[in-house]
Amino acid sequence: MRIGIIGSGNVGKTLAQHFVEHDHEVAMSNSRGPESLAPLVEELGPDARAATVEETARFGEIVVEAIPYGEYESLPADALADAIVVSASNYYPERDGDVDVGDNTQTGLVAAHLANSTVVKAFNTMYYETLRDEARPDVPLEDRLVLFLAGDDENAKSIVSNLIEEIGFAPIDVGSLEDGRYLEPGSPLYNEPTSPDRARETLEDIRK
Repeated sequence: MRIGIIGSGNVGKTLAQHFVEHDHEVAMSNSRGPESLAPLVEELGPDARAATVEETARFGEIVVEAIPYGEYESLPADALADAIVVSASNYYPERDGDVDVGDNTQTGLVAAHLANSTVVKAFNTMYYETLRDEARPDVPLEDRLVLFLAGDDENAKSIVSNLIEEIGFAPIDVGSLEDGRYLEPGSPLYNEPTSPDRARETLEDIRK
C-alpha cells in the first residue's frame, strides 16, 4: 500500500518505520521541505521517499496527518480530496493557541476542513515511545496494547484497523467521528496503555 505521512515529528517518524517494516511504500513531508528529510528517508530505506506536502497528499492511498493541531488548516484539501485521511493530531492549547472547537470535536474540525476526504481518527492516543517499542505483531490481539480509532465510514475504518493489526496493536473502534471525543486529551482512554479487555471496560464506563 502507498501511505503518505504529512508531518515528520515523533509520531510521523514512528509510523513510517512501522509501515516500511511491513512492506508499504511511504512518502513523507513536512513544512521544511523534502531536503530536510533526506537523513530520515535514508535511514528508513528504499521504500521511503521525501516529498512536498502536496506530493505526499496525492501519493498515498491513505494519508496520515501528524502535524501540530493548530496547523490543520494548512492541510491541502484539494490534493487530499477522495483520500482516506487518518488524523493523528491532538489539540494542546498551550502549543496550538486558541482554537474554537465549539460544539464540534477536534477531529470534526479537521474533517470539516477536508470536506471531500474520508477522515478517520487514529494513532493519536498513544505516546510515541510506546507506539515505537510495544508493537507485538506476533501475538494474539488480546495480548497486545490497544490503538483506538473513530470515524463515519466503515470501509475506511476497516482499512485503518487492518493497518493497526499489521503493525502489532489491537484496534478498537469507538464509533463515529463524534465519538472521537473519547480519544481527545483528558479522556480516560488517552495515553493510557491498556489491553483490549480493559479498554472495552473503560469505554463502557465513560459512555454511561
